[in-house]
Parts: sequence; C-alpha cells; structure tokens
Amino acid sequence: MKNSLKSNRDFQEVYHHGKSLANKYFVMYVCPREDENKKLGISVSKKVGNSVVRHHLTRLLREVFRLNEKMFNSGLNIVVIVRVNAKDISYKEAEQAFMELASRHKILEEQ
Repeated sequence: MKNSLKSNRDFQEVYHHGKSLANKYFVMYVCPREDENKKLGISVSKKVGNSVVRHHLTRLLREVFRLNEKMFNSGLNIVVIVRVNAKDISYKEAEQAFMELASRHKILEEQ
C-alpha cells in the first residue's frame, strides 16, 4: 500500500511531533508532512488478540481510511493505535470511531 507508514522511524516521528486524541477503541496521532500525501500507520498490540484478530482489525482500518480518504486534508501522517476494546468491533463502529477522532483532530476537509 503506497499510502502507509511502515518504518519504526516514521512511527516515532509521529509519536514525538504529533498530537494525540483517543476514544473507546482507538488512539489517533496526527502529524503534518512536508508533501501533499496522506499516510496511515496502524499499530495493534498482541494484547488485542492473536494474529488473525490483529490482521482483521488492520484491514478494517485500512478500508475505513481508503473509502474516506478524499475527506481528509492532504499532507498528513496518521497513526492509529488499536485498543483492546476494539477486538470485536464491527465495520460500522470502526468507521464511526475513526471518523469521530478525525473530526476532533480537525483534519477533515470542509464540505
């Protein structure tokens, strides 16, 4: 996926220079980028579940981001940390929680 954060250095950069907000399911860090790209990084701890559960949640969040990507401002690095509560979350709940954090961060384009 071309618009994802992969390296530890990228994640650390966002953790140190970004702003964080949280809700019941996720913690979202947002940090500005030099270019106009939007990149998403997802972190799911082993505490959340086994690899099947963790990969399912990762795919769920990537899909939420992909389908709503046009609504986000450009030039952002976003890191989402999945909390244990999100283990049995549905797509709709994940989308609501993700978009709620994005709107609280004020990173959504004005319609």
